[in-house]
Amino acid sequence: MLMEEAQYTAISGSISYSKRKAIGLANRLPDFRLLDRLKSPRQPSTIVSSSADSTPSSSSSTTTMAISIEDHQLPYNTHNLYDVNFFDDKIHTLVTHTPSFVNTWIAETQQKLHQNNNPADHPLLVGLDIEWRPNRTRQMENPVATLQLSTGKDCLIFQLLHCPTGIPQSLYDFLSNKNYTFVGVGIEGDVEKLVEDYDVSMGNAVDLRVLAAEKLGAVQWKNSGLKSLVKEILGKQIEKPKRVTMSRWDNEWLTGDQVQYACLDAFLCYKIGENLYAA
Repeated sequence: MLMEEAQYTAISGSISYSKRKAIGLANRLPDFRLLDRLKSPRQPSTIVSSSADSTPSSSSSTTTMAISIEDHQLPYNTHNLYDVNFFDDKIHTLVTHTPSFVNTWIAETQQKLHQNNNPADHPLLVGLDIEWRPNRTRQMENPVATLQLSTGKDCLIFQLLHCPTGIPQSLYDFLSNKNYTFVGVGIEGDVEKLVEDYDVSMGNAVDLRVLAAEKLGAVQWKNSGLKSLVKEILGKQIEKPKRVTMSRWDNEWLTGDQVQYACLDAFLCYKIGENLYAA
């Protein structure tokens, strides 16, 4: 197993890897269960690792970042799998531009929902975030490149911009389901951009800043960002490197840095929402 050690930071190092060869699976529904882990022909490679003991926090209740990402290096051009580790949490992450894999991810998420007997008031909580290529001028408005959804231990990174046949109906239905609660920081802006770029509507979107202000009884949280919410609610300290934030999200092949960044954005939104609703 390959491993590259990195100093404490939310996203560290620059990871490059070769393109995977096509094997003719572009539009075929997979005959295996995504959430039972797609089998890799090789051992996953740990491509990013961060130490948790490099910098003491200013608060005794706050711990420093410890993350890693494992690339399963599947030899397909339709999808790849990663395991993103955030302290004691392992997030199984599917990166794909292929509708059939999105269909399967959603179907298995809904199947788990029924098996787990989630409470009626919040039957499904989903962390949501989007990324797009940075706009270089005021006249430029690049479309959403990736949509990230996290249900806790599982994350979908859907490359909307490279979807060959358009967004699958299952995703439209999933996002518009009013029984599901989608949470994010500044999620109204994300929803507006999804509507403008892909005519995707959201049934029940909740801004974590507003929710935090209500639950914590402090109006200043309405102006907070993900970093401050993670520190306050989860007791963790993260960094969001500008070089990753401003990177080419429209590329066909995302780097390990981008996958880790995108996954954690959605996952942390889920964890914050989970904690706030439980308060």
